[in-house]
Amino acid sequence: MRLSPVNKVGVYSLTKMRIYELAKEIGITTKELMDKLDELNIKVGSHMSSVDQEEAELLKEYIMEEKENNQRENNQRENNQRENNQRENNQNEDEELEDIFDDEDIYHKKKPIQKNRKIKRTEEKENKINRKEKTNKKADTKELNANVIEIGSKIQVKELAEKININPNQLIAKLIALGVMAGINQEIDFDTASIVASEFNYELKQFSENEDQEVENIYASLDTEDPEESLEPRPPVITVMGHVDHGKTSLLDAIRETNVTQKEAGGITQHIGASTVTINNKKVVFLDTPGHEAFTSMRARGAQITDIAVLVVAADDGVMPQTVEALNHAKAANVPIIVAVNKIDKAEANPDRVKQELTEHGLVPEEWGGDTIYVPVSALKKTGINELLEMILLVAEMQELKANPNRKAVGTIIEAKLDKGRGPVATVLVQKGTLNVGDSVVSGVAYGKVRAMLDDKGKRVKKAGPSTPVEILGLSEVPEAGEQLYVVEDEKKAREIAERKKESVRNEQLKASQKVSLDDLFERIKQGEVKDLNVIIKADVKGSIEAVKQSLEKLSTDEVKVNTIHGGVGAITESDIMLASASNAIVIGFNVRPTNTAMDLANRENVDVRTYRVIYNAIEDIEAAIKGMLAPEYREVIVGRAEIRATFKVPNVGIVAGIYVQQGKITRNSKIRLLRDNVVIHEGTILSLKRFKDDVREIAAGYEGGLGIEGYNDIKEGDVIEAYTLEEIKK
Repeated sequence: MRLSPVNKVGVYSLTKMRIYELAKEIGITTKELMDKLDELNIKVGSHMSSVDQEEAELLKEYIMEEKENNQRENNQRENNQRENNQRENNQNEDEELEDIFDDEDIYHKKKPIQKNRKIKRTEEKENKINRKEKTNKKADTKELNANVIEIGSKIQVKELAEKININPNQLIAKLIALGVMAGINQEIDFDTASIVASEFNYELKQFSENEDQEVENIYASLDTEDPEESLEPRPPVITVMGHVDHGKTSLLDAIRETNVTQKEAGGITQHIGASTVTINNKKVVFLDTPGHEAFTSMRARGAQITDIAVLVVAADDGVMPQTVEALNHAKAANVPIIVAVNKIDKAEANPDRVKQELTEHGLVPEEWGGDTIYVPVSALKKTGINELLEMILLVAEMQELKANPNRKAVGTIIEAKLDKGRGPVATVLVQKGTLNVGDSVVSGVAYGKVRAMLDDKGKRVKKAGPSTPVEILGLSEVPEAGEQLYVVEDEKKAREIAERKKESVRNEQLKASQKVSLDDLFERIKQGEVKDLNVIIKADVKGSIEAVKQSLEKLSTDEVKVNTIHGGVGAITESDIMLASASNAIVIGFNVRPTNTAMDLANRENVDVRTYRVIYNAIEDIEAAIKGMLAPEYREVIVGRAEIRATFKVPNVGIVAGIYVQQGKITRNSKIRLLRDNVVIHEGTILSLKRFKDDVREIAAGYEGGLGIEGYNDIKEGDVIEAYTLEEIKK
């Protein structure tokens, strides 16, 4: 058992506690405690395993509360038993008195009473029988309902076996007997599933065809609009964004140090992904995930939790590529932007340059006739922090942010993780209502009961109102960041909703949701599905972006408007793909290629990425797509990627590259593209492909070889060769 260093009050505190010690302290056996931990999905090896002090306190509170409830129930049961015994004793005494009265007259006087008592006893007997019948009827109904299971149009053999509580092998044997050859992971249709389930006394019901819509309706019913008179002011939620190294984290730290009154020993320790700051007796919530990638990945899942975006720009660096990305992400989310011009304490600081550059992107300062607030700050010297906070409060007041605290809570998952000791842990930002310990909640496919809540300082709290970030324990699994969290009547209801959501998600994955693509654009315009065509442009030089942007926006028609939501220099990155996914946009690249991770992400998110060498080809493609004339005949298939590790000069041949194949394979008949820093330098064909001294048809991943490019010698170490083929698209 270890002791931590002296804390604030000079007392040594325990950081770990053995299971057997905790059991002794609570007053139960070690076996009972380990069983209880197993029920709560907290894995421990033996009675000598340790838990953190914080976890021990939570467990103690939970088990003591349970013991108190059990004690109350036992007391109630004893009282009821005592009352019943008393009633029976009184009844026996009355019967004895009747036997004593032998005298005729007295007997006749007592006779009506005796008769009444007999009638009463008969009625009690009948009521008892009726109650018994009702109980049996309820049990039969319950059993009947338990044997009715809802499924979709198809179901996996393994999943069906779980639902009807039998071994999958039994189910497979029954299917074989019916002439259906299906493995454990294969799907069977509803009719087959119904027949086989009836063999085990289960009835199957099919979800309605529009199951996704039904699930959405269930969630919509949980999040109703509140009447105006029930709304009360709530704190604003702020996201800090900007270019890397422009001081986002330093600014957040400076804000906390300036305004947090109660600091923990050794400085402020943030336990969850958000922090609350008090200014002029008003609270402001800052999300601790600075960076627009996290912001957009949450927006892609439909979460809109930010009220104000603070764009941090360094006064010495000015506007950088990531600044523009962050700006476009905030604009796409349609939230007010406050610009914090940081590092004004530096000698080379030039705030006016920042204003000039951001004006080109539509953020015109108030003093220049615009409506964007600019605040000069220094996170290092802690100057301008109060002015920034005042401006945040001002913008928040203008927005009139309100919520109803007296209703079932609705919130958003900011982040979630699986903790080794505590199980699934989620950070929730409550948006409406009040979340209490003990509430039954559902978030996507996760559900459960709130066992404990911690605030942003790590202190346990019993309830959390609107715009309050808390960490909750008790969910069945780790929910997705950006998912909505709803409070429901009970855990049974929460489980039902989560199961239906799980089924809906599975069906959605099978259907593979479609994003906008140039190939089917005209059809979707005709059906009225697409009114705006959002485009993200990436190019090798800045000049190309403006030219393309103007040319594309001229293509807008009455049916569809072309919007360029972001333009930047350099390779197509994951950030571009996430923005495209969130905004349902097409990504267009000129002389640039997507990175490997961006390509994988584009495939997962079904984002249409088009790369061109000639601007007019892009304009022609989009124009043809809008007019319904696009008929692509070929598509590009990436065969492999190789890195140039060395170059050799060969007489009468030219420069030959010594390559190492990183992905896929390089084939003799494939076309190649030479990339330098993800910018296309040359496109051509392979002149020669050798392994040692032998000519080969292909070189697989993990092998080295020599490669010559036909008619091109400007090859350098570190360049990347991308091999691809053109496949005809079948109509």
